[in-house]
Amino acid sequence: MGRQWLQKKREINASKRAKITTKLVREVTIAAKLGSPDPSMNARLAVAVEAARKASVSNDVIARAIKKGSGVGEASAELALVTFEGMSPQGVPVIVECLTDNRNRTAPDMRALFRDGQFGAKVMFFFDHVGMIEATHPTAGLDLETVAIEAGAQEVEPGEASDEGSAAHFYTDPKDLDSTTAYLRANGWSVVQSEMGYKPKEPAKLAPEVRHAHETFLETIDDHDDCHRIYTA
Repeated sequence: MGRQWLQKKREINASKRAKITTKLVREVTIAAKLGSPDPSMNARLAVAVEAARKASVSNDVIARAIKKGSGVGEASAELALVTFEGMSPQGVPVIVECLTDNRNRTAPDMRALFRDGQFGAKVMFFFDHVGMIEATHPTAGLDLETVAIEAGAQEVEPGEASDEGSAAHFYTDPKDLDSTTAYLRANGWSVVQSEMGYKPKEPAKLAPEVRHAHETFLETIDDHDDCHRIYTA
């Protein structure tokens, strides 16, 4: 077979990078759609733009994504954020957010992906709709509870931090997402993600083999071109 396996691996890695880039650009688009097209006036957009740049997305692509989301210029498009609910084949609640310009295409596709589960099952009550912020700080050992209070967050969980820094997941009231993000950025935190999302009220406890099957199911949904975010209990 020679080095065909290596070429295959490179193709897979390139495909994964392309999907990550697509999702980053989509986040820029939706952040611009839901708020100001000016990153200095839209904390979520500022975070999305910074993440895209770190992934080597060009300024031209970012600018087009902002125009597309804000409906400005020739690049504008009628995009909709569509939310689907359901149960995975393993009986775990799932919420899928899709960014699409064609609901009539996306909905049947999602239904097909849920064919072994329960598409359309009402699961919103298993989640809280909150602002979600993932951030890191170069200083280790910070009192995260104090930081959360000062930033205006309602809850905080420690993230995966190195010995030389701190990391946290902050959860806010929806109306406080931008102000909390702005506070963290102004006080030395590097905000990796800032968005509205769904936090499970009670995480499901799954056996390892069931968890693996559930994660495989989620991966098939995540691979869909219109999939923007997936939340699961």
